[in-house]
Amino acid sequence: MELLGHNFTGSLAIPSSNPLRRSSLCGRGPTLVLRWNPFSPHSRRSFRSHSHKAEPILVMGAMVGEEEETKQAKEMAAARKRWETLVREQKVKVLTPKEAGYAIQLSYKTLLDVRPSNEHNKARVKGSTWIPIFDVDNTFDVGSLSRKITNYVMGGWWSGSRTLTYDKSFISKVEEKIPKDSDLIVVCQKGLRSLAACEQLYNAGYRNLFWVQGGLDAAEEEDFQREGPQSFKFAGIGGVSEFLGWTDQQRAVAAKEGWGYRLVFTGRLLGLILLADALFLGAQRLGPLLEELRSH
Repeated sequence: MELLGHNFTGSLAIPSSNPLRRSSLCGRGPTLVLRWNPFSPHSRRSFRSHSHKAEPILVMGAMVGEEEETKQAKEMAAARKRWETLVREQKVKVLTPKEAGYAIQLSYKTLLDVRPSNEHNKARVKGSTWIPIFDVDNTFDVGSLSRKITNYVMGGWWSGSRTLTYDKSFISKVEEKIPKDSDLIVVCQKGLRSLAACEQLYNAGYRNLFWVQGGLDAAEEEDFQREGPQSFKFAGIGGVSEFLGWTDQQRAVAAKEGWGYRLVFTGRLLGLILLADALFLGAQRLGPLLEELRSH
């Protein structure tokens, strides 16, 4: 479960015959933890030129890293099989965002939003119950700082993804607010963490569970009554890619809105280029100035 708290760029390989395959489980969302491995073959060659003694230690480090990745892949594969079984046996029913919207309006079913706060604050369904299964990690100890740096270096700066932490009291919080005999619709941004939440809720005794396939990324604005400053599709994006308008969601909007929408992001890109040029020219002029000051 902790594995889902990290952002990763891999994808789940789900058979095409399974309904999970047709959902937006992957996309930009989390899949496997990808870490820079300083003990890769390329890194070992650079160390070998300096010290032959370091080689056995580096090889051991590479083996540990590979074992960790293998373990994570096995855990994710096992979780995927469990989720497929829940859906196949209809222990968790599948709804599209549109169907979920109708169910909330006409049948007054409860919508449980399990997204982290950074996504929930951007856009949320009016009247939904928000209990995140993972939330933004706001701690600043050595371990969390290391994870945040790794997340940022491995693409967080581009995608705006945050380091998340699993809430071990998730089930107890749900039980405090929602009876176990309720018809409960569970949603997240892309559909992966909500499916993990459905598994935990089913194991805790909830039997009328509905999973929103594809999450709010797959929702249209008319599917739900929205609260928050951004559209549902934009709640899961961020970072430099959002600033420049280079996300899939923004490209889809640009195709509908035309050049007026695109010009905003073109202007931002040109602004960054001009800023980079100004910094480069400033650095070139600063060098001779510092040399002149030193000479005096």
